[in-house]
Amino acid sequence: MHLVASMTAMVLEKRGGPLAHRTLPVPEPGPGEVLLKLRACGVCRTDLHIHDGELAQGKLPVTMGHEVVGTVAAVGSNVTEFKTGERLGVPWLGWTCGECVYCRSGRENLCEQARFTGYDRDGGYAEYVLADARFCLRLPSNYDDVHAAPLLCAGPIGYRALRFAGDAERIGFYGFGAAAHIVAQIAVAQGRQVYAFTRPGDAATQKFARELGAHWAGSSDAKPPEPLDAALIFAPVGALVPAALAAAVKGGVVVCAGIHMSDIPAFPYELLWGERVLRSVANLTRQDGEEFMQALARWPVRTSVTLFPLTQANEALAALRAGKLNGAAVLVPGG
Repeated sequence: MHLVASMTAMVLEKRGGPLAHRTLPVPEPGPGEVLLKLRACGVCRTDLHIHDGELAQGKLPVTMGHEVVGTVAAVGSNVTEFKTGERLGVPWLGWTCGECVYCRSGRENLCEQARFTGYDRDGGYAEYVLADARFCLRLPSNYDDVHAAPLLCAGPIGYRALRFAGDAERIGFYGFGAAAHIVAQIAVAQGRQVYAFTRPGDAATQKFARELGAHWAGSSDAKPPEPLDAALIFAPVGALVPAALAAAVKGGVVVCAGIHMSDIPAFPYELLWGERVLRSVANLTRQDGEEFMQALARWPVRTSVTLFPLTQANEALAALRAGKLNGAAVLVPGG
């Protein structure tokens, strides 16, 4: 595959500032790396947290984007599992040490030295992306590029959160964006009842949730018509934690599925009492990604996407921030 010398990238140079349109050299893959030519990149709420400085430990400048679909343009030495022309996905988890107690016990998502795509490593808001070959995922062939992109973060992390809900029959989804709209479809296919909680007054998203099979949809400040066996919180709003606990049955589980959340306000012990469980989900493992891709063959889902040219990444972030999207924003080359 012929490689050009330079590429377009939308680069975060200052926390809170607009992404800058830059022309950069196309990087060369080192040992164990692959170079992907971008086909699509999802825009995740985590990108907003990075942009706004709520996640501020990553490098600057940085090219964000960790829901990357691309074609292998070149491979580094020691890469034997992939070949040029092959389509791959690059998720949030981009590298781990492989040696710490977490990595050795199947919990590489907790590795203290982990590096993340679009945060510690440059990501997919660019025409070419470098990735560690060990952390790339093969994608189901029945998804085109733009509909596959949200499957790379919203999908596996949401699926991990759903697993922590156990065998719950009535599940509340607080925040019905990219992750919830994917995982809710799996929950419905599994025969569970989905209760969708949206921003107050967001009738459009509530309608969207019902179209995807939600048993009930209402505002995040409302009580569901029946108590919940579990609740998955995708919105980064700490005040939703006591609300979800109050809506859960005794023994129910509340899972905080975002990488960042505003402070959780004080709440009476009574809300936690009754053996309710409050826990978080941190990142994903390679196994999560592989199991999720396999699950799509059993429980196929459709991703709802809104397309933006790569050079309109700022507009895509603004639309996500304003809650104007049903599903996910996806960047595509050109424009």
